[in-house]
Amino acid sequence: MLPTKEAMKESWNGRFPVALYEKLQSSEVAIAGLGGLGSHIAVMLARSSIGKLHLVDFDKVDISNLNRQEYDIRHLGKLKTEALAERLLEINPYLTLCVDTVRVTPENVSSLFARQRIVCEAFDAAEQKAMLINTLLEQCPGTVVVSGNGMAGFGDANAIQTRKAGSRLYLCGDGRTDVQDGTGLMAARVGICAGHQANQVIRLIVQAD
Repeated sequence: MLPTKEAMKESWNGRFPVALYEKLQSSEVAIAGLGGLGSHIAVMLARSSIGKLHLVDFDKVDISNLNRQEYDIRHLGKLKTEALAERLLEINPYLTLCVDTVRVTPENVSSLFARQRIVCEAFDAAEQKAMLINTLLEQCPGTVVVSGNGMAGFGDANAIQTRKAGSRLYLCGDGRTDVQDGTGLMAARVGICAGHQANQVIRLIVQAD
């Protein structure tokens, strides 16, 4: 049976201070890229009572995604935006979702993200990451970017850290390892980096810095 919205609220209030819950509920966060980082970030934020998530990706779920992303067999062939929206609403049916199934380019960054205070960069390719970060910082002066960089393989988990790299940019990861190093991408380390990004988003919302 579907729990009521009030029951969901009471369950969160049993674990968060009420003022914190209200602040998280009134927040909106965008996630660009719904793969290993982005899909885990979205689930973590949904479980943390963020009120609205803006999901952006153009790709479909592939069997090669199952080793590290928040999808399962039933999602194969579905658009990641649709599959992840389905998963998130199973976790919190009262979550508000905005979905854009589109490839992010320098030409549409501003129209997609200008209204958002916080954008999680969760792309795979280094050139895509750089494009989004630079364009957001240039075109969206009210936006803070939380980016993932360096989470490949199975190296020391403690090497993954969060650091402030500018007034509106936070970098999460070890800053070094890459899938091209031959160690591949594995669920544990990717999930740790995603956790850093989700945690930094929450810190920004509650103004812990």
